[in-house]
Amino acid sequence: QEHAYPADELMPLTCRGRVRGQEPSRGDVDDALGKLVYTGTEHLLTVVFQVLNKTKEFEEAVKKVIKDVNLDNDIVVSVFETNIRVLGGLLGGHSVAIMLKEKGEYMQWYNGELLHMAKELGYKLLPAFNTTSGLPYPRVNLKFGVRHPEARTGTESDTCTACAGTLILEFAALSRFTGTSIFEEYARKALDFIWEKRQRSSNLVGVTINIHTGDWVRKDSGVGAGIDSYYEYLLKAYVLLGDDSFLERFNTHYDAIMRYISQPPLLLDVHIHKPMLNARTWMDSLLAFFPGLQVLKGDIRPAIETHEMLYQVIKKHNFLPEAFTTDFRVHWAQHPLRPEFAESTYFLYKATGDPYYLEVGKTLIENLNKYARVPCGFAAMKDVRTGSHEDRMDSFFLAEMFKYLYLLFADKEDMIFDIEDYIFTTEAHLLPLWLSTTNQTISKKNTSTEYTELDDSNFDWTCPNTQILFPNDPMFAQSIREPLKNVVDKSCPRGISRAEESLGSGPKPPLRARDFMASNPEHLEILKKMGVSLIHLKDGRVQLVQHAVQAASSLDAEDGLRFMQEMIELSSQQQKEQQLPPRAVQIVSHPFFGRVVLTAGPAQFGMDLSKHKTGTRGFVAAIKPYNGCSEITNPEAVREKIALMQRGQCMFAEKARNIQKAGAIGGIVIDDNEGSSSDTAPLFQMAGDGKNTDDITIPMLFLFNKEGNIILDAIREYEAVEVLLSDKAKDRATIFKGKMIPNYIIDSNLEMETMDQKSSENDSHKPNSEEASSESQDAGAVSEEPKGGGESSGVGDPDPLSPASTASASVSMAEEDPHSSGPTESSAPEPACSPGDSQPQEQNTQTEANSKAHWDSKVQPMESILADWNEDIEAFEMMEKDEL
Repeated sequence: QEHAYPADELMPLTCRGRVRGQEPSRGDVDDALGKLVYTGTEHLLTVVFQVLNKTKEFEEAVKKVIKDVNLDNDIVVSVFETNIRVLGGLLGGHSVAIMLKEKGEYMQWYNGELLHMAKELGYKLLPAFNTTSGLPYPRVNLKFGVRHPEARTGTESDTCTACAGTLILEFAALSRFTGTSIFEEYARKALDFIWEKRQRSSNLVGVTINIHTGDWVRKDSGVGAGIDSYYEYLLKAYVLLGDDSFLERFNTHYDAIMRYISQPPLLLDVHIHKPMLNARTWMDSLLAFFPGLQVLKGDIRPAIETHEMLYQVIKKHNFLPEAFTTDFRVHWAQHPLRPEFAESTYFLYKATGDPYYLEVGKTLIENLNKYARVPCGFAAMKDVRTGSHEDRMDSFFLAEMFKYLYLLFADKEDMIFDIEDYIFTTEAHLLPLWLSTTNQTISKKNTSTEYTELDDSNFDWTCPNTQILFPNDPMFAQSIREPLKNVVDKSCPRGISRAEESLGSGPKPPLRARDFMASNPEHLEILKKMGVSLIHLKDGRVQLVQHAVQAASSLDAEDGLRFMQEMIELSSQQQKEQQLPPRAVQIVSHPFFGRVVLTAGPAQFGMDLSKHKTGTRGFVAAIKPYNGCSEITNPEAVREKIALMQRGQCMFAEKARNIQKAGAIGGIVIDDNEGSSSDTAPLFQMAGDGKNTDDITIPMLFLFNKEGNIILDAIREYEAVEVLLSDKAKDRATIFKGKMIPNYIIDSNLEMETMDQKSSENDSHKPNSEEASSESQDAGAVSEEPKGGGESSGVGDPDPLSPASTASASVSMAEEDPHSSGPTESSAPEPACSPGDSQPQEQNTQTEANSKAHWDSKVQPMESILADWNEDIEAFEMMEKDEL
């Protein structure tokens, strides 16, 4: 409210609002922003759940939204995000408003204004459904609809399953509240079409579907990104609307999920046409909602298992990475403060009453306060391994995370209404269950659809409770969790292979790239059947080329393409394992005190920061000459300090030798490419000069221009700036151990000492950083300074190959051009247990507008920000003292 309203989101590092069009574009991510005061709208319900039940604040928030939200913007938005965030927020706010009005104390002036706004927005979303299939376009212009010359949208052909299948709760509620049936009809038609297009032999759905033809574009299936809330809304639509057909559909899908995707405690994507074949070897963080959904269904055991596995990953990294491999290495290192794990924690506690889940919730709160809290809010994690931040706080963080954590610890008497009378949407907005009997204008049963008869006693359960599920056995949940306690650190769980599962029956599984041997005649015969040719090159390398038309059958051609994709990923993985992980530059002097963490590129020479737990700490000083390519002329200013220098004109190793000779204890090279940033460029690592670099003993790190300017601006403002160079960000207890600390940083009850002990305990469970084999973004090693002198970009991320569009594919098995590309989705073989983190295959393109050059007139003066910081730091310390 203070720093961002009425912008859609808060930018917590620069203390301002994110307004679409005024900040650098983040691509599809910005489709969630529509100048609709997202955070304010979603915040409506959240304030109701705050301690002391702030109903007055809720009333004021409603008035603000009515006054300030404009739905007639000429802007293209995501239909999915606008539905779950804005429409859901308005309907949830209306639900609470009429409940408060009925109680007679608050909201007596309210006359359905939020519902009128919701209906207006609903009509603005309807043009997206103008397709032959009934599936909506993924985007719509709030003013001009779709396919209008001024709409700038309507040319898309694909949408994700969750995007089209996560509408029924909000649209049906809108119809039931208003008596206008068209909204529920459109949402039901979309769900009906997806159900009809499911793969009939496996009963699974793909990730992406063509909205005109109904063909599956991406044929992998899981419970994470792209599909997740489709399953959630089938079950919750049954709960809210009382329509048995939704339950029957969910049960059919759930049977398929547990048969093919669930490999306890893992949930791995498979191919819808070949569900016994895994589609990938990593999992994304959105699947963390699934244990909560399993609780609603009543299948508690697998929910406990998967939740415990996820919790072990969190204990290792403090947060759940966006994606992690089957052996629990980081795949994508970002964490945008997603709430799905907190949601499942809440539902598991409600179902079991086990106080263990209160401890889990306490850990989540402590990690948020310790690692994500910044003076103006909570910042997303750019890399969970280094602790670096991103200038981003999505509206779902307020709408969901705070809500589920509050409810986890709230007693029944703390609530102003009975939460059991409502159902949560996917964005944690509340819809009243009495809607099931209101304005029923839609036929409940789809008589044209046949459902598979399923013999599963689990389907008898719908509303689990501790009295039925855990009779006379309070240790039930603990007995399930216990075998998974060390699953992340000490073991590499491997589900029963598809071949073992079938016990040799049925067709043999296809040849996997990891098993291929060029000298095996049987393997060569299988390659020939798949349309893959093997060519021996003059330089000794072996090249594989696939021609789908030469395969024995279309299924063999698909196997061949999958084999090629696996081989590409294997080949690129070998290159990635030679790369170093990112490092951290943490500003520890006044007034930052370790709160600002910058992602830095490593050097292939000098001190290995992963082997020095404390890192290198010192004040920074610019050298002369600034490029560091000759003898330093101001050694007295650099001695015992960390030298700042500009990239260019000589080798990195030469710069390092010059500053080391001048007495520097470390060096930071700042990119001279104006505007470059780690947000938009692959991680950069500095290579040596081709000679022996053992003489270089100081640490050297690389900062892009934008991050480097943050340090330079701090020097201009405060002169004395102290930084810590380390393998990852340190908490304040570690940074200030044994040093003078400002009074408002010290806890009078020795809280700092306790935090330090906890930090040591956590570190004891973490593998040594030198075991990490890759970093959060594809990195190129560069040895020469001139721009064209050998920079190596990361592996690209083109569209997946498909049999229909690709006639041939080739891969070199012996060597690989560092500029070569690999497919986004591939069936890479499951990696063996090994320490370290895998190389993520896509880079985060979020932009942190921290550079002074990009600050506009809306940014507060530094003095004002510092004044706010002091207050926030004191409040933060008080929160740390509070006991749950």
